[in-house]
Amino acid sequence: MTIYVGNLSFSATEQDLREVFAEYGTVSRVSLPTDRETNRVRGFAFVDMSTEAEEDAAIADLDGAEWMGRQIRVNKAKPREGGGRDSGQIPNRRS
Repeated sequence: MTIYVGNLSFSATEQDLREVFAEYGTVSRVSLPTDRETNRVRGFAFVDMSTEAEEDAAIADLDGAEWMGRQIRVNKAKPREGGGRDSGQIPNRRS
């Protein structure tokens, strides 16, 4: 499973996230998306941990916590749903 971390400070780095989540277990991956045009962090991240118990502990402790001046949201990431620009579907256009 993957953890979603929202309302992040725009100065947060992958290393910052690794350090915080490492307190709860082994961090296997951190993804910190950036805006394509500005290359600025978009204010959210995804963190993978080695066990569901570690993820649950991190979520329980960190959801709603203040970190880097912001109250972060931490929960289990929801699967991406189709229909977006990366889904391979052609949008319905009217002539």
